[in-house]
This record gives sequence, structure tokens and C-alpha cells, in this order.
Amino acid sequence: MTSVNLSTESIYRGEITVIFHGALTDFFKSKSESCTTQFQLREKTSLKHIIEALGVPHPEVGKILVNQQEADLTFHPLPGDLIHIYPGQLDQQTSTDNCPKFILDNHLGKLTAYLRLLGIDAGYNPKFEDADIAQIAAEQGRIVLTRDRGLLKRKVIQRGYCVRADNPLSQLDEVTRQFQLASYFKPFTRCPRCNGLLERVAKEAILQHLLPLTRQYYNEFSRCSQCGQIYWKGSHYDRIKPIIQRFAIINNEEK
Repeated sequence: MTSVNLSTESIYRGEITVIFHGALTDFFKSKSESCTTQFQLREKTSLKHIIEALGVPHPEVGKILVNQQEADLTFHPLPGDLIHIYPGQLDQQTSTDNCPKFILDNHLGKLTAYLRLLGIDAGYNPKFEDADIAQIAAEQGRIVLTRDRGLLKRKVIQRGYCVRADNPLSQLDEVTRQFQLASYFKPFTRCPRCNGLLERVAKEAILQHLLPLTRQYYNEFSRCSQCGQIYWKGSHYDRIKPIIQRFAIINNEEK
């Protein structure tokens, strides 16, 4: 009788079937509610590696079923396995204090400003590298917003979302609905420049910083507690007010 000594690794070589569901199909050309793809195993490989090799960042993944049994991203599938991947649920993305905090990459500066105008805590610095964003997200419990899948694939990032829309206002609408932010809106309470909280300040205390026409026509002012920038309801306020009102309507509809 002849025995054959098969290496452990050889049992991991073969084809598996992976089916992505719901919003995860946005990462593929398919427009259907699910997307089926085949993946060729060549060695012992985790589901995280497989999913991201197929183009889906792990923070967007929720429930995973392997042959109808629940599994996680560390699972190593075998040839012939049928794997269903579902998008993450809201409770997996929101922060533990029930008040979502974000950090955005340098491609989403306009979205950052809109979120801050609505009172949402949105960290941003155009000089941040991907490593900086990942570290801050991990240390401060922030959700990463980006259009760069590569950034979301960093292992240290646990919560994140790849923004699909191109237009900043469409991005704002998308993120608002994805994270159900409407109930957290507190317009004009954050500094759109630095994300600091705004405080009411007496006109007399800042007179030396105001231009003559501003002193003459305006009486109500706020100042950023972090960077000291002064705000009042001038022409800039009038331009952005329709945007705030639009999303206030979303707020009222969703309550």
C-alpha cells in the first residue's frame, strides 16, 4: 500500500464562489442586487485578503456566510466553498457615544465644510497622508470617509465608507443618509475652517477685529473656540443658508 504525503497548503488550492450583496455591488460593474465572482485559491488565504483583492474594502463588510455558516474576516476558506458577503449595518459604523465622528481625506474638502456647517464633527487636513488618517481614525474612534479604496484597506481602519458620488452636495446627501445624520444636525455650531465649536461673543469684545461696515450693519457674532475665527450672518451666510435649509427638510422628514 502506497501512502501520499499531501502538504497542508495543497488543500487550500482551488476555486471558491463569492457573492456580494446590496451596496457592495457598487464596487463592480454589475447593476444587480448581487454580484457573483469566482476566486482561485493558491494558498491559505483569509477572507479579508480575498474580499479586498476583489475590490471591496473590509470596513464596508458586515455579515459573512460560508456554506450558510457565519464567519469573520480571519476565516480561511477551502475550495468549493460558497461565500455570501453582505454590507455592514449602521450600528457597526456609528460610534459608541451615539454621535458619529468622521475624518476625511484630502479629496473631500468641500464635503468636510458642509458637514461642519451642519454641526457634524469632521476632521480634515489637506496635508494628512493616508497613514495619518488611519492613525487618527484608530486613536479617536473616527469613521473614515474617502473615495480611495486603498486607504480603507488598511488593517488599522475598522470603520469607514467609500463615498460613491462625485458632486459635494450629492456626497453630503449620500453620507447623511448612509449614517442617518439628520438627527445630529446643529447648523452653524462648528467652525468650517478648523472644526472647532463656535461660541457667542459680544460685539464689544471684538470691535477691534471688525471692518467698519461690519461694525455698522451687524450685531450678532460667534467666535471659534479653537482658531478664533469670527463669524456673522453676512453674504456668505446668505449663500449657504439654502443648503442648510435643504438638509433641515431631510431632518424633519426623517424624525
